Amino acid sequence: GAMGMPTMRNLIAAGHDLTVFDLDPKALRVAATQGAQIADSPASAAAMAQAVVTFLPNDQILREVTLGEHGILVTAPPGCVHLSCSTVHPDTCRELAQLHASGAGGFVGAPVFARADGMDRREASFAVGGEDRHVQVVMPLLDALVRDRASVFYFGSDPGAGAVTKLCGNFMIASAIEACAEAMALAEKSGLDRGAVMSMLSSTIFDCLIYRGYGERVARRQHVPGASELVGPGFQLDLGLKDISLTLDVARKV
Repeated sequence: GAMGMPTMRNLIAAGHDLTVFDLDPKALRVAATQGAQIADSPASAAAMAQAVVTFLPNDQILREVTLGEHGILVTAPPGCVHLSCSTVHPDTCRELAQLHASGAGGFVGAPVFARADGMDRREASFAVGGEDRHVQVVMPLLDALVRDRASVFYFGSDPGAGAVTKLCGNFMIASAIEACAEAMALAEKSGLDRGAVMSMLSSTIFDCLIYRGYGERVARRQHVPGASELVGPGFQLDLGLKDISLTLDVARKV
């Protein structure tokens, strides 16, 4: 997928041997040309693996890839650690951690703050939760995906801790986008150039990647997925809605 491909390239460049699976045959053909072994299912990819890395769009697919008839847990050997980089519900991470433990394996929740182009440049930040012994198994993989270990943030033994952190961040991003939209509407209806207003604000008191990148898109009315110099490829709205729905559910529970 979009995140898996640059992850694969960086892991191979760091000297790791990879066996990969994807539903897209074209992606698998590309992976084969770049040095990866090809599997015909998550189960066959996990067989004899020391660690399994997943980038998946939602809880349902993560559960299917892990627990399904041809899932990771069917073949994962004792000691294998599942490094999940998806943005999912923290309870899903906790449940999967228990199921991995029942098979003498491990689970580390490590959702990533990055777009696909950022992953390619190793400009990623990981929010990590899981038992320290399992984190140590996958740390060489995380080191291959970042420029500096300072970009790997450990939030303790709770395998859902990274997921909570990621939801906090994504909620803040969504809130910033909404704030930009409201502010630009106010500026425009007051007769001002919305682009000029955002340029001033994002270069002074709101000088950060989120306001510069998304603020520019809002000011220009770039409301569809596409490339942007500051924030990279567009993020699909259904995934954004999924993240906010997860955030609200966690908020109600805690």
